[in-house]
Amino acid sequence: MRRVLLDTHALLWWLADHKALGKSAREIISDERNTIYVSAATTWEISIKKEKGLLSAPDDIDGIMDKEGFEPLPITTFHGERAGELPDIHRDPFDRMLVAQAQAEGLEILTKDTEIPKYGIKIIDAGN
Repeated sequence: MRRVLLDTHALLWWLADHKALGKSAREIISDERNTIYVSAATTWEISIKKEKGLLSAPDDIDGIMDKEGFEPLPITTFHGERAGELPDIHRDPFDRMLVAQAQAEGLEILTKDTEIPKYGIKIIDAGN
C-alpha cells in the first residue's frame, strides 16, 4: 500500500484523462490498495487560477474527489510552519506546502515538477 499526494497538474491530468499522465502513474492512482490524497492547497490553487482565467478545470473538485475515492488533506498550522521553514528551492507557495505536507505525513508526491525532488522527498514521476 502506498500513500500518495497528487500535485495539482497530476490531479487535473487524471480528471481529464490527459495523455501526459503516464501508465505507471495511472496504475498507482487507480490501485484501490493505495491511498490517494489531494491537498487543500491544490483545490485552493485550482480555484485561484480558474478565477483569474488561467486554468480550465471542473467545478466541485471536493465532490469529484469524493467520487474518485481520494482523501482530502487539510492544511494544519504545523504544515504552515514547515512550509515556511523549507529551504528556498521552490518559489511556488502551493508546491512548498505540498512538500511540507508530504514530509509531515510521510507521503510520496506524484508530480512532474523538477524542483520538488530537490527537497529529498519520495517522488513518483507523473509522466511514467
